[in-house]
Amino acid sequence: MSGTLPAGMRMKGKVCLVTGGGSGIGRATALRMASEGAEAIVVAGRRGAEIEAAAVACRELGANAIALKADITREDEVERLVCTAIERCGRLDVAFNNAGFQERRAPLEEQGMDVYDSVFDTNVRALFLCLRHQLPVMLAQGGGSIVVNASVSGVRNPNPGFSLYSASKAAAISLMRSAAMENAPRGIRINAIAPGRVVTDMMLRAGVGDIATVSAGLPLRRMGSPEEVAEAVVWLSSDASSYVVGHVLAADGGFLAS
Repeated sequence: MSGTLPAGMRMKGKVCLVTGGGSGIGRATALRMASEGAEAIVVAGRRGAEIEAAAVACRELGANAIALKADITREDEVERLVCTAIERCGRLDVAFNNAGFQERRAPLEEQGMDVYDSVFDTNVRALFLCLRHQLPVMLAQGGGSIVVNASVSGVRNPNPGFSLYSASKAAAISLMRSAAMENAPRGIRINAIAPGRVVTDMMLRAGVGDIATVSAGLPLRRMGSPEEVAEAVVWLSSDASSYVVGHVLAADGGFLAS
């Protein structure tokens, strides 16, 4: 493996799956994979119009992209998603397990069981289900690369009011590391990206706070973009990071270092 692959070729010939690919970091990553030469991209998510639009944008960049609607909190739909990807594309080289859910800001005692279920079903259960069905495929073909979308909140909770999200992302990081240690000897690299304050629809819906105020508290004095995180995901996904395993890469504008 080479760690010096030039930008523009890092995903050349690879078949990629992106969950939660219709918007935000998922969409930006799918498009970046397409621009980096991916042979095929499976864009998965719950919102059909969004994932189809993302697939169209990927095709315009030269990739064979398909949109597959799926609720990845349900095992039958995850199994169908992975099987369909293999049927349509022949193999699975890269999986970006990106789908996530963040509760609206509120004290812990005000969060109900319905909120708990939504957060942990999407951020932990769905990740387990995706790994459970992606790993056998990659093992059978001799290897692959998986990236988990975690969060700086799984390392250090930057804001009160998001206790469930923070706990779920800490669990996702732990699950990623265990899976990485199990599968590295078998040819599958698993890592995580930990975005900091990035402007996405999910962040805005959760009520993180005033963007100017949040930005002023970051070392770079600005929030990040999905495209900046996508660059890091593509690097982790590609052979350029061939000696990186079980790592949590913080794309956070310096938050964790401050």
